[in-house]
Amino acid sequence: MSNLEYLAAALGIVNIVLIVLRSLWNYPFGIAMVALSFFVFFEARLYSDALLQIFFLVVQIYGWWSWLRGRDTQGALIVERAGMRTVAGWSVGIAIATGLWGWLMHRLTNAAFPWWDAAVAMISIAAQIMMSRRWIENWMLWVLVDGLAVGLYATRGLWAFAGLYVVFFVVAAWGWWEWIRVGRSQEGKAVSAA
Repeated sequence: MSNLEYLAAALGIVNIVLIVLRSLWNYPFGIAMVALSFFVFFEARLYSDALLQIFFLVVQIYGWWSWLRGRDTQGALIVERAGMRTVAGWSVGIAIATGLWGWLMHRLTNAAFPWWDAAVAMISIAAQIMMSRRWIENWMLWVLVDGLAVGLYATRGLWAFAGLYVVFFVVAAWGWWEWIRVGRSQEGKAVSAA
């Protein structure tokens, strides 16, 4: 384990707690975390996760912009539901993307655990986009990703990241509950105002 891995893990904890609390300050921490994580994953030959960090960097910038625009008059972040049809469509897309990406990693690289790594990467992509759009359902995908990632990172000896994803799992469950609570509160205010 490297100091870089520990630093990225620490930044990740701060990042996810700030996301649960719907704070815009999550983005500087998230950007720093993904930049450092790229190098950790590349060294561990988890190429899907390394490439995922580049995607995360771009989506962090998009999310920051989206969250700045998705605030109510008091400045609180507005959360929304994606709906079952949207979630079903994203689920099919995740399954197809995982199959294709896993096959590519298996055929074209010496990736360690190409299918498992692909699942973590593709579900993460969907969850990150959903989070940027402020959809409550992003948290159920993060719970799934975090559960899968703990085992993957442990098999590669990335103990700080395995531990980080145990923490992420717990915080994602909290985030899911918290965003549902906030969503209900916001819906109640909208009904009262009408």
